[in-house]
Amino acid sequence: MREKLGDSVEIMKERLEDMNMGSGLRRLLIAIVIIYCLITLVLGYLWSSEPESFSVQQNANVLAEELGIEPVIGFTTSVTLMKVAETMLDKSGGYLSNDLLLPGIWLDNIPNWEYGVLVQVRDLSRALRKDFSRSQSQSTQDKDLEIAEPQLHFDNDSWAVPSTESEYRRGIKALTSYSKRLTNPADDKSQFYARADNLSQWLLDVETRLGSLSQRLSASVGKRRLNTDLAGDTASRQSTANADDQEVKTPWTEIDDVFYEARGASWALLHILKAVEIDFRAILEKKNALVSVRQIIRELEGTQEPMWSPMILNGSGFGLFANHSLVMASYVSRANSGISDLRALLSRG
Repeated sequence: MREKLGDSVEIMKERLEDMNMGSGLRRLLIAIVIIYCLITLVLGYLWSSEPESFSVQQNANVLAEELGIEPVIGFTTSVTLMKVAETMLDKSGGYLSNDLLLPGIWLDNIPNWEYGVLVQVRDLSRALRKDFSRSQSQSTQDKDLEIAEPQLHFDNDSWAVPSTESEYRRGIKALTSYSKRLTNPADDKSQFYARADNLSQWLLDVETRLGSLSQRLSASVGKRRLNTDLAGDTASRQSTANADDQEVKTPWTEIDDVFYEARGASWALLHILKAVEIDFRAILEKKNALVSVRQIIRELEGTQEPMWSPMILNGSGFGLFANHSLVMASYVSRANSGISDLRALLSRG
């Protein structure tokens, strides 16, 4: 009897020890999960911060000094494009649009900011390849820009094999080669033509981009819109008919997405326009359009004011609460109007 009782006591001790070990393991796992969640929350907060603006002139001077060269026409624009693309990839948290792990997969504001920047990078890389680097329609394309443009148009959410970052860095490397060749007097095949028609062609792309963003931002509260798609030409036609009067409204789940896309596009564009002010200065002064460029830059700088609200508010136009999308739309639409006026100035003799 005593032996059986002793055996039972030993078995109970072993079970208690197993339970204590299991309970300790559970507590350890819970602690690990809590710590991991805290770390991801902190990283998510840090990675959600947008990069600061940089000095376009200082960036060009530093690169020129490192390369031991003198800046020429087009150098500032090309290296600014490189810097904007590099900042998109190397900012706090790196490039987040293709993240599959926490906390990057949770974040959507900065990926939309990245997309806004990327659209402007792609548009300028295309303009460099087809307009700025060519003297006329029959001239050959630059060998480095033939690489840079398609690389920067690679999918923005590829995680691996190949990754988006590696493809974009190949494009940046090609831009670096182009920028170096620009400053080489012995290489007359690498050119940047600062002409009014080239600039106006790129500004047309910018104008359509900003016009679309302005409409999407304004639609945060919804509005009735008359169909003006075919206005101005009685012979014009379209593939399918639209209603004469329809409501246009951005879904509430996309309001912050559009806001941060516009914020990223404006951040990239204001740096590019500062570079354009330097490289196209002679043309802008001749057309008396330098002040117009500066006013557009000032409007875009307004889009970069610090956000004090933890979320993008969507109050009605004249309601009690703010509507951040409408505030952003006012800056973007004024910049868009300024670009339209600038193109008109450039077209005059």
